[in-house]
Amino acid sequence: VVELREKMQAGLPVIDVREQDEWDAGHIDGVYHIPMNTVNLDTATKFSGAECLIICRSGGRSNAVAELLIKWGANAANVEGGMQAWALEGFEIVDSAGSPGQVV
Repeated sequence: VVELREKMQAGLPVIDVREQDEWDAGHIDGVYHIPMNTVNLDTATKFSGAECLIICRSGGRSNAVAELLIKWGANAANVEGGMQAWALEGFEIVDSAGSPGQVV
């Protein structure tokens, strides 16, 4: 997740594939929210250029989505450890109102 933070600062897009209630409780400010069940070929097309990073709660769902996006031609990579690792590093998490959030 330290590498994720550096890549985000360099402008690489991050896609959070968690469900809406998880996102609302806490997410990384400035990332895309595309729930896993809505990822499709259009998602891959949108992110077919530079590398995009895929995150979920712990890394399982995001790994599956990254593999699917790669199959469809995107340059995607999984964020190992997911939001749990992000929170353990003490990095900022916001809720849907922009207040401090939490990983659920």
